Amino acid sequence: MTRLVAEALMNLLRTEWLMRRHRNRMLHEVLKGLPPSTKSLPRYTSQQICRAMDIACVLYFRVVLCLQRSVATTMLLRHYGLPAELVIGARIVPFKSHAWVELNGVVINDKSYVPQLYPELERS
Repeated sequence: MTRLVAEALMNLLRTEWLMRRHRNRMLHEVLKGLPPSTKSLPRYTSQQICRAMDIACVLYFRVVLCLQRSVATTMLLRHYGLPAELVIGARIVPFKSHAWVELNGVVINDKSYVPQLYPELERS
């Protein structure tokens, strides 16, 4: 689990760098060009990967918001061969947006009812 938490921290750093350098426009392209890995890697469940990301977010040196956490989680899940999708949704009144990760149409890094609160805007 320690290795997985370290990888989650590295993905948080990578995501923050991409967000600062490219102002979020690059995230979509990075995820679009990152299919699930077919390499022979240690097998982790989506729950183990999400748990490692939760721990990494606590250890991270800055506050991690939903977009950074969800992008980093999606990248890590895909690295381990799971076809995760980043979903971004928003509500109009009052305006608020949110990002989460789905695996086979099921929310895995947030509450299961999040899609009802934030209608989907984009899926990567």
